Parts: sequence; structure tokens; C-alpha cells
Amino acid sequence: MLSVGHKKLKVWQQSIQLIVYIYKLTQNFPNYELYGLISQMRRAAISISSNIAEGASRSNIKDRRRFYEIARSSLVELDTQLEIAKQLGYCNERELEIIEAEMQQLFGRLSMLISKTK
Repeated sequence: MLSVGHKKLKVWQQSIQLIVYIYKLTQNFPNYELYGLISQMRRAAISISSNIAEGASRSNIKDRRRFYEIARSSLVELDTQLEIAKQLGYCNERELEIIEAEMQQLFGRLSMLISKTK
């Protein structure tokens, strides 16, 4: 693997941890959701860290900021999908507590990163 700067970012490291949480959570979803909600949630989670990495590699400030904004948008997308999963009874409040705390913290870090990227 590459030894590049984005891996040192706490926001990127936390986004990788979120992916692990999402994969573990969705393992218990019904099999018929494999190409629906499971796939959507996993792709949204992966998109967060991928866009942070791509943004960090950009030399153009506008590009960098835009990728960080896309990462934050993917986080909001994932939040919506978690709410749907909760409403469908695929996960319970206890399972979501850790994930929601991670997401809240990650949202704050991304927002800070965006505001500092000018």
C-alpha cells in the first residue's frame, strides 16, 4: 500500500473504522437486502474514506474542498440509510449507539476540514 499523507489524518482513520462498523452491522441484515440496503450502506461508507483520500491528494484547493464535501455528503447519505434500517427493524438502538457517535464526531471533523480548506 502507498505511504501517503491522508493516512495520517484522524478523519480518514475514523472513516475507516466506520466502514468496519457498517460491514459488521450489515452482516446481520436479511439476505434479500444484499443488493439493496446492504450494498448502498457499504458503498456510502467506503465513499467517505475514498473521497477524503482523493481530496487530500489534490493540489488544487477547490478540488480538495469539493472531495471533502462529497465525503460529508456520503456520511449524511449513510445516516439516512441507517435510519431506514432502524425503521425496518434490521438493527436496534444499542447497535447504533457506537456508530451514531462515530458519525457525529466524523461529521464535525469533516466540517472542520472543509472550513479550513480555503
